[in-house]
Amino acid sequence: MIRRASGTTTVLVGLVVVWGIFQALNDNFLSARNLSNLLLQIAVLGTLAVGMVMVLVLGEIDLSVGAVAGVSAAVLARLIADHGAPAGLAVAAALLTGGAIGLVHGLVITSAGIPSFIITLAGLLVWQGAQLALVGDGGQIPIRDTAIRSIASSYVVPAFGWVLALLVVAGFAGLRAVRRVRRAKHGLPNPPHLHEALAVAAVAVFVAAVTWLLNSYFGIPWVFVLLLLLTGGAGVLMTGTGFGRHVTAIGGNREAARRAGIPVARTVVVVFVLVSAIAALAGVIEASRQFSASNALGGGTLQLNAIAAAVIGGTSLFGGRGKIYHAILGALVVGSVQNGLDLLGEPAAVKNIATGVILVVAVVLDAVSRRRRLARGAAD
Repeated sequence: MIRRASGTTTVLVGLVVVWGIFQALNDNFLSARNLSNLLLQIAVLGTLAVGMVMVLVLGEIDLSVGAVAGVSAAVLARLIADHGAPAGLAVAAALLTGGAIGLVHGLVITSAGIPSFIITLAGLLVWQGAQLALVGDGGQIPIRDTAIRSIASSYVVPAFGWVLALLVVAGFAGLRAVRRVRRAKHGLPNPPHLHEALAVAAVAVFVAAVTWLLNSYFGIPWVFVLLLLLTGGAGVLMTGTGFGRHVTAIGGNREAARRAGIPVARTVVVVFVLVSAIAALAGVIEASRQFSASNALGGGTLQLNAIAAAVIGGTSLFGGRGKIYHAILGALVVGSVQNGLDLLGEPAAVKNIATGVILVVAVVLDAVSRRRRLARGAAD
């Protein structure tokens, strides 16, 4: 536990360094306006990364999340534009579309024994084709529904922003306290109380500073609040339920999990349903940001950036290890680098190279950490 926390600390220190470098190069980087834009920019990436953490912990991978986001957004836009469907019904249909796609992926993977890499790569092509067919020759479907458009363009009032900041700090302190109790219960050492207090104080100062900056602009974007709620809910699912423990066990050693009586096939199917439903939510958010569903939505390197965000945040590519909050950490790193390079006027090529280099460093560190853990286990 302590070693994992230090890994998280490394990511946070890296994020501070990235912010410091870009602030030195462009004094607009840490402005209230740019921080607000950064949170809006990482909403889709962070949402996809939440699902990606789940599937990576399982020991699988999903290369189709971008396409699932795109086709789900197209379903949403078609229902509103062609049939005048209310916003709630259209969003529900988009989420159900994503869930159904994940069900298909999961059933094929478990019943045919085909690697998830192959199935989701095929799904990437299939759902991109379906997206093109739904959007049509026009290239995009405008969304004029005000409720949908407001998802990514509305902000929390300042007073509620401070309440949210207090909840975040209290939640962080509560998680640290619960972890201490669990470690003490199992006879494991805990870090000194002073270290815990300093960690909570550092988070409190950081959250307060960001909240103050954002409130000096328009406030905290509601879409970022949605991302926090998704992260919290998925975190509880993965750490506080038997299902989450099953996912981690399967990712750590699938055969041992099967022999222990864990329903491996059913768990795999459920994870792929959840991942695709989360991808559909990301599609809804992106459609709200663009005020339309287009052929380009979910395309490019989006799914690769989602994998990068999960791994950079601390989730292992080898399965069995990762926390949901790693999604936000990684999305902040990736989003900050891309945002900062945008401010400096760098082309997309430089952004892709920078993200790739950071990903390689994160994977190397993960591989080294894994070898050390295995070596310690062999030594014991």
